[in-house]
Amino acid sequence: MDALVKQFDVSGQHPPAEVSVADDLVALQRDIVACRRCPRLVAWRESVSIEKRAAFSDENYWGKPVPGFGDTDATVAVVGLAPGAHGANRTGRMFTGDRSGDWLFRAMWKAGFANQPDSAAVDDGLRLTGAWVTAPVRCAPPDNKPTVVERDACAPWFDREIDLLAPDVFVTLGDFAYRAVLRYLRDRRFVLPRPRPRFAHGLEVSIDDGPIVLASYHPSQQNTFTGRLTEPMLDGIFARASELGGSIRS
Repeated sequence: MDALVKQFDVSGQHPPAEVSVADDLVALQRDIVACRRCPRLVAWRESVSIEKRAAFSDENYWGKPVPGFGDTDATVAVVGLAPGAHGANRTGRMFTGDRSGDWLFRAMWKAGFANQPDSAAVDDGLRLTGAWVTAPVRCAPPDNKPTVVERDACAPWFDREIDLLAPDVFVTLGDFAYRAVLRYLRDRRFVLPRPRPRFAHGLEVSIDDGPIVLASYHPSQQNTFTGRLTEPMLDGIFARASELGGSIRS
């Protein structure tokens, strides 16, 4: 946990007025990492950490819930699905150590949200500016499919985190993330469009007196290997997120 907190603290270099938010987020990180609410997910994440993948057999897996990370003054919240079994569940940082992260942080780097195009480990020097990366489910689920009960059990962590960050723009990576963000906004009594816009890559949903939701396909290998999601498509999402985030705060 110390490495996570150190990385998190360094990533948000802000004036004293932001210290309380950063402290609250660190406290939230600690609560998330200690969570054991979902027996199936606890068993799975820990078994993966013991059995390991052959390529990582000499590494110590994180094997715990994975908190979000980034800039505590973020205007943009990037929301995925859950930690990858041999990515974030191994490294302890969202989208770190797998192919999805390679695509994500390369696009964020091009858009100016990251100081480097890759994310291999918590101590690799990656810093985010204006962005926060998180997920509605904090433990690696079997087959990347959390149950409804597991999703709902994890929702309070997501809610507390977003309440603290109050982003102006959400980038939702996949339909699961899109639904999680709309659920959060509904529960916070924002008025959502009716009927609810169906998820689609490049969809923008503007909320009255609220944030903008920008939808993208998830950079999973299932999408990137098949060409459903290309680098220019993902680059376009983050270029738009940068434009929206900057224009709202200016």
